[in-house]
Amino acid sequence: MDTENIFYLNHPLIQHKISRLRDENTGTNEFRKLVEEITMLMGFEALRELPVEDVEIKTPIEKCMTPMLAGRKMVVVPIIRAGLGMMNGILDLVPSAKVGHIGLARNEETHQAEEYYCKMPDLLDQRPIIVVDPMLATGGSAIDAISMIKKRGGKNIKFMCIIAAPEGLERMTKAHPDVKIYVGHLDRCLNENAYICPGLGDAGDRIFGTDN
Repeated sequence: MDTENIFYLNHPLIQHKISRLRDENTGTNEFRKLVEEITMLMGFEALRELPVEDVEIKTPIEKCMTPMLAGRKMVVVPIIRAGLGMMNGILDLVPSAKVGHIGLARNEETHQAEEYYCKMPDLLDQRPIIVVDPMLATGGSAIDAISMIKKRGGKNIKFMCIIAAPEGLERMTKAHPDVKIYVGHLDRCLNENAYICPGLGDAGDRIFGTDN
């Protein structure tokens, strides 16, 4: 597996909050807040390369040149539905970001993702893009989502997940070697039902308080 574009974010705060996510006793409200907090912490690293330019402002003391975000507004693309839980963590950091949406549902027989919705901002080829989904299991959803973005002109793409399985990471790096991947924690493996172990259960169900 090519690890050049994989970044493991092992900050103690991130790891502590991921451990709270895993606990089956963590309720919906706390789970949702933890997902947003982890996303924000990971976002500081994942958004490190956003372009900036010096602009002139006036402080209470004097005028000065100081860096501000430059170029087209970035795009955050949550993979529906669990990715919606990460969206606000990015928007809290970059409130001016555009938002795209990709709807992919997991086929419980084939364990593959099936598309049902895609809506993107314009000028996608000129914008930094970050795709978010809490879990990278088989990699199918992330691979398909990024392929859909590329077909619509997206070029500068990153992917961020809270936990990942080695199998999914390997597939992702082969399918999209140009995409940088930011991972909160690398878990052990997938089980026979293609769920991450030890994992945290179904992230979408736990974020939205729905039954398995």
